[in-house]
Amino acid sequence: MTRFDFDHAPERRGTDSQKWQKYAGRDVLPLWVADMDFVSAPPILDALRARVDHGVFGYARPTAATVEAVTGALAQRYGWKVDPEWIVWLPGLVVGLNVTAQAFAGPGEEVLTLTPVYPPFMSAPRNSGRAPVGVPFTLAGGKWEIDWEALERAVTPRTRLFYLCNPHNPLARVWRRAELERLGEFCVRHNLVLCSDEIHCDLILDPSLPHIPSATLSPALAARSVTLMAPSKTYNVPGLGTSLAIIPDATLRARFNRAAAGIVAEVTCLGFTACEAAYRDCEPWRQQLLAYLRGNRDYLVDALPRALPDLKIEAPVEATYLLWMNVAGLGLPNPVAHFEGLGVGLSDGAPFGARPGTHLRLNFGCPRATLVEAVRRMQAGR
Repeated sequence: MTRFDFDHAPERRGTDSQKWQKYAGRDVLPLWVADMDFVSAPPILDALRARVDHGVFGYARPTAATVEAVTGALAQRYGWKVDPEWIVWLPGLVVGLNVTAQAFAGPGEEVLTLTPVYPPFMSAPRNSGRAPVGVPFTLAGGKWEIDWEALERAVTPRTRLFYLCNPHNPLARVWRRAELERLGEFCVRHNLVLCSDEIHCDLILDPSLPHIPSATLSPALAARSVTLMAPSKTYNVPGLGTSLAIIPDATLRARFNRAAAGIVAEVTCLGFTACEAAYRDCEPWRQQLLAYLRGNRDYLVDALPRALPDLKIEAPVEATYLLWMNVAGLGLPNPVAHFEGLGVGLSDGAPFGARPGTHLRLNFGCPRATLVEAVRRMQAGR
């Protein structure tokens, strides 16, 4: 069996990397934005080389093989039989969040979501004059839970959409079937379109927890669902700008396409090439990546609280390569600046919806040695 090397990453300083450019000229380990430092899977690199060697880079459309790679992976992994007509290709998942807000809510109407959450869930509605409404999670028994009573109270006559992060970023939570079914019933009862961001669905770290695509729960929910997916997080190709919306209902799909018309850029030929190779040829690489990320998670869950006893990891990290940490007990007026001063760059929890100064997000999609050094630096500031 081919073994893939996740312990040695290429040098990204001085390249076009947003992640590393943020701290150019400073000795800061960037553990913030959600891209990994690992080289992409060899089949993706081989496919891209072959496509470049072809030498013509005109306007692109997905081939039948590209579509079959996506639908085949969804059928095999999740038992979801997706009609190719349901797929709308997009140059990014955040684009999908913005188009969804414009397609299914009018100016001043409301988009409901659960917080803390990936910041574009709140900014996408605002970008077009829609109103995001966040309902905070509750922490009960070491597990993040939906506050169902608060969710019901948040619905108004202006509520049109519900944004779900499945699995959840930044809480690394995998939703169970009963929870998703209750959310589906909630959306149907309140006549809400469900926009389900499932970009992290192939990054489940707990093997006992299956990913359940929201649209598979019932025909009634599928008929009001927009599912957003991409190879970008799993296969580390976010810079190639390839995502997709899966919209089973023809009327919703037409509304989505109208909102995108003339505004949303097309996916590039290299993006389609990488997408096809990712879903068709990279399962051995993905499985080894998951094993490595589990090791990274386990290291941090053990090492960080020992290094900083007042830092709390409040719930299991079930998916993604993102760790949500409660740093309120450290008593820092500006936790991000504090750790940057120690040489570790983390994401501030406030844009996700946390109270300022209480939470940080750490990206552990990097070689283990980077995390060992990060923990050493963080501990040095005790």
